[in-house]
Amino acid sequence: MNNNSEYVIRQEQPADFFAVENLTREAFWNVYRPGCLEHYVLHCYRADSGFIPELSLVLEQDGELLAHVMFAWSKILVDADSLKHAGEDLKMMTFGPISVRPDMQRKGIGKMLLDYALQLAQKMGGGCVAMCGNIQFYGKCGFVVATSKGIRYAEDPEGDAPYFLIRELTPGFLDGVHGSYRDPEAYFVSDSLAEEFDKQFPAKEKLVLPGQLQ
Repeated sequence: MNNNSEYVIRQEQPADFFAVENLTREAFWNVYRPGCLEHYVLHCYRADSGFIPELSLVLEQDGELLAHVMFAWSKILVDADSLKHAGEDLKMMTFGPISVRPDMQRKGIGKMLLDYALQLAQKMGGGCVAMCGNIQFYGKCGFVVATSKGIRYAEDPEGDAPYFLIRELTPGFLDGVHGSYRDPEAYFVSDSLAEEFDKQFPAKEKLVLPGQLQ
């Protein structure tokens, strides 16, 4: 897909895998922890049954890789007393990591890629999309705090989880639904396996920086 004269969005191909993983590594290195896990999470997602190849998208400019996003099928465990879908596993989507090359961040590229991907997700019948992120950014893409829609985050079931966000792709999809969301198993990776996986990439210094998660 050609958005304008500068950017092209297309489906990721196997030949892109290493470059996309390296882009993801560069985008997240030392952001949330010393080093990062996101490139290994992406690697593991590709082998997950819920991975959606059609929604693993790269954004390029003149053949240079600038950004990537991936989606996977997931589910909401609907409470037994919910008005709709009581006790069911409600199929929906999640996405991430979404990565932008560090020197191209804060230029609107990530939002451009995500908006396009969400349009495709809607056409594929995603219903809704849930993820963890910053509402100040993702609110611009139509996301709201998930608890406002009656959906709890399984990793923080008693909290407000202001970082756990959701967006309906089909209007009214969550009407009469309340329940719990847990990330797909591919999201939960081993630190030791991630460390081993990282050895194939160029050496980078791990730093403890302000603002990293504790």
